[in-house]
Amino acid sequence: EVQLVESGGGSVQAGGSLRLNCAASAITFDDYAIGWFRQAPGKEREAVSCINIGDGRTTYADSVKGRFTISSDNAKNTVYLQMNSLKPEDSAVYYCAADWAIGKCLGVDYWGQGTQVTVSS
Repeated sequence: EVQLVESGGGSVQAGGSLRLNCAASAITFDDYAIGWFRQAPGKEREAVSCINIGDGRTTYADSVKGRFTISSDNAKNTVYLQMNSLKPEDSAVYYCAADWAIGKCLGVDYWGQGTQVTVSS
């Protein structure tokens, strides 16, 4: 059974940092693009960042460019999202999602359960 398990969320003051982890199991890691999405109450789900594991290509939403960094540890089947200079508007439930063999993150195949990030001003 494929599982994506997020961890690392929490509460932090504006300007602080958090690192989110997405541990994947039962997938051929290199075949996937894995991304982070977020959803705040009353708002649409937003794509935050994506990494295509096979070639390491990354993408970011304009709202997080220069502040967030996505990376992967292929030996651990884990994707990380390092979030620096956090703002209150970054508060949301963050989900990781895995898409097979399309080279981009659309959130079609598998989702994690989400982890809450709260940034206070």
